Amino acid sequence: MAQYESVIGLEVHIELKTRSKVFCDSTTEFGGDPNTHVCPVCLGLPGTLPVINKTVVEYAIRAGLAINCSIAEFSKFDRKNYYYPDMPKNYQISQYDLPIALNGYLDIEVDGETRRIGITRLHMEEDTGKLVHQGTITTTPYSLVDYNRAGVPLIEIVSEPDLRSPEEARRYMEKLKAIIQYTGVSDCKMEEGSLRCDANISLRPAGSAEFGTKTEIKNLNSFRALQRALAYEIERQTEVLEEGGRIVQETRTWDEGKGITLPLRSKEFAHDYRYLPDPDLVPMIIDREWVEDIRSSLPELPDDRRQRYIGEYGLPAYDATILTDTKELADYFEDCVKAYPNPKVVSNWVMGDLTRLLNSGAVDITGCRIRPEQLASLLQLMDKGTISGKIAKTVFEEMFATGKEPGVIVKEKGLVQISDEGAIVAVVDKILADNPKSVEDFRSGKERALGFLVGQVMKATKGKANPDLVNRLLKEKLQ
Repeated sequence: MAQYESVIGLEVHIELKTRSKVFCDSTTEFGGDPNTHVCPVCLGLPGTLPVINKTVVEYAIRAGLAINCSIAEFSKFDRKNYYYPDMPKNYQISQYDLPIALNGYLDIEVDGETRRIGITRLHMEEDTGKLVHQGTITTTPYSLVDYNRAGVPLIEIVSEPDLRSPEEARRYMEKLKAIIQYTGVSDCKMEEGSLRCDANISLRPAGSAEFGTKTEIKNLNSFRALQRALAYEIERQTEVLEEGGRIVQETRTWDEGKGITLPLRSKEFAHDYRYLPDPDLVPMIIDREWVEDIRSSLPELPDDRRQRYIGEYGLPAYDATILTDTKELADYFEDCVKAYPNPKVVSNWVMGDLTRLLNSGAVDITGCRIRPEQLASLLQLMDKGTISGKIAKTVFEEMFATGKEPGVIVKEKGLVQISDEGAIVAVVDKILADNPKSVEDFRSGKERALGFLVGQVMKATKGKANPDLVNRLLKEKLQ
């Protein structure tokens, strides 16, 4: 591999979160029985005319500004002609030579190095229908067509071929997803198809400036699939080149089960689509004042929020990066800090116990039963000495499972910390009497013996004794 360099560019399709489709008023709601979210316009019936949804244009501008694009003053729609069962009109309304946004970029960080990835363009288009294969795409005996998704508004974001590894491609996608989610124009749910990716990849001799022959991998719908497919394709192309073969320009599909890419069709070129301006849609002149109004309404984006967490909250860069990865997690964290103004303590709980429980239960932060003010109440109980840190973790798990208030759980389960010195002294005296060997070990300089004795006291009190008080009393008795 050292003799070859991979050159990767991504085409990311993002479904916009509008109530109605891009050229008609049919619903964009996910799901539903096949072919029930349709009308004559999105079915391409004769005599129908498309009408642009203004919110789609606004969302496209909003996304374009967030990824540092220039917004065009003049933009138009085109017909992309090709024949496929999921295309009711036999053409797709898209944008070709005059897209809505151009020349943007994203900065990504991989292995401590920051790289700027260019963005060629962002354009609007309508989604196609969905083929339901009776098997895999390469083996199915027949397929069914569901047009519910036909006409759902999309933006396509095309990167420059600036990515050099599967890891960089994954990080670019993660960063792009976070930014788009922050803008509110899409939910980016990959499992529902609202964020999909096509990857173009070629190899060239290390040090060469000339691109090799590329292949395109279609419809990668997870970060893991993207990274694995690119890694496989690099391996496959390397073997072909080393055996003296040549790479064929083609479109390939990713087989998740087998972990390989498979040929799908020969790669088309722009002229194969016979692009032509759509005669049913007038060109758009984008008002500059409107663009600036949209720019001023943009929320604080991930990079700015990350820097604020470092500067304002004093968090380490690692914490700030994780916490701002999604808008929902960042909002949750900030609501917790408002109720309990100790950002680092809150960060530790959110990134530690909360993230662990969310991952183990496959739950998103938006479905978390623990409200920010409840986490603050738990931390306050620790500060007051009502419960210990160990008990707090037990209470936290119960809160996550039930959504109950921490005070209620502590009361129901009798978990109030014992801070009565007299009560703890009695237990300490018994533990010291029962463990003369550990007492002797400590007095002979073996500090680890103290930890054992503390553990015995905590065990005897079922974890309820105040650990600071236990440590102090043991040291006083031993000395």
